Amino acid sequence: MGNIDAGNPHQVVVVGGGFAGLQCIKALNRSGVKITLIDQCNHHLFQPLLYQAATTILAPSQIAWPLRRLFRHRKEVTTILATVVGVDTQDKHVQLGEGTKLQYDTLVLATGARHSYFGNPDWEQFAPGLKTLEDATTIRQSILTAFEMAEKADDPEQQRACLTFAVIGAGPTGVELAGIIAELAHRVLPAEFRRIDTRSARILLIEAGDKVLSAFPDKLSDYAADALAKLGVEVMLGKPVTDCREGGIEIDGQAIACQSVIWAAGVQASAAATWVNAESDRAGRALVLPDLTVPGHADVFVVGDTAEVKDSKGNPVPGIAPAAKQMGNYVGKAIRQRLSGTTTIKAFEYRHAGSLATLGRRAAIADFGFFKLKGPIAWWTWGFAHIWFLIGNRSRIAVTWSWLWSYFTGQNTARIITNPNAYERAAAKNPTAS
Repeated sequence: MGNIDAGNPHQVVVVGGGFAGLQCIKALNRSGVKITLIDQCNHHLFQPLLYQAATTILAPSQIAWPLRRLFRHRKEVTTILATVVGVDTQDKHVQLGEGTKLQYDTLVLATGARHSYFGNPDWEQFAPGLKTLEDATTIRQSILTAFEMAEKADDPEQQRACLTFAVIGAGPTGVELAGIIAELAHRVLPAEFRRIDTRSARILLIEAGDKVLSAFPDKLSDYAADALAKLGVEVMLGKPVTDCREGGIEIDGQAIACQSVIWAAGVQASAAATWVNAESDRAGRALVLPDLTVPGHADVFVVGDTAEVKDSKGNPVPGIAPAAKQMGNYVGKAIRQRLSGTTTIKAFEYRHAGSLATLGRRAAIADFGFFKLKGPIAWWTWGFAHIWFLIGNRSRIAVTWSWLWSYFTGQNTARIITNPNAYERAAAKNPTAS
């Protein structure tokens, strides 16, 4: 295929339709530039609530929006569904997977991150991570199928394996997943099964470090561990996983049979740093200058989970949605300033707005620095904060309704196994359950 002519005026290419990419495009509104957004998915995903789609509280459509619809009124924005495989910083073009070259004047790389298995990529087939809608539906099917297999199993040991759920990594995603799975097993499903007691399910939260939610103060971390224990979650600290395989995991040489394993232990940045020959940290994040550009390439910005950025105290900026949005907003404004003739751009400054994590259906913790919250009030604070950042009133109403329904009735509405072959494949791997 031939080249796509960028033409005039100034052409900004944004790779990635996540929080950082969308905020950059928003900041460039009415700037006079032409913008091309490239993403290998056709939707923007609200990742902070992805775990709720994986655990049957929300439907995937409630946390994802088509990119083309988001920019339907922005005539200067062109959306391309494609995969970027490289960047030529000399010729200033982005190389797409099908051979197309897309020229740019300014490039913004906001390609995010995937889960990291710390040198064990073969573990992914047994312990899926949670970064995309496909990941969420895979995990949801794994959880629901495990209960179905347990209901049918005659062998008590196989039944126990089906009712054992292991979440690896006790960061916010792992804690939130474990809490909701426990709620599902202990409160939502018991009345719906006849041969098994779903309350006997064993939910393991496995962490190699010495505390859950290590980014939070010790008091909030301890409260979170206690709250999870009250939900029925077994918190295993200082226990690195040494193997993931078909039918279970291994910890310190001890084998644990389990049907469902979920990976929430680490992330690895996209290959963007290698595209532009930038130095990177151990997680693959590009080491950028204070203005978020790549050293030696003032026309290339790297933002969000793809970039390794320090705050004013020299600490790494966390890989959370507010940080990504701040970076995207900064870059959009920086591009506008450059085009207006400003030669000196103030360095990016991260403003931490607080950290939140939920612990099941009615508890959460929140750290805003100068004050901290825990319990139901933190849960409501978490809920209002997330509803505020959803896109569109329709999504806000739908999510609010789903939450209120779950909160007051104890029932989750998105308990659908969408792949009709999921049960058969799982049963084939565990013949004693069929």
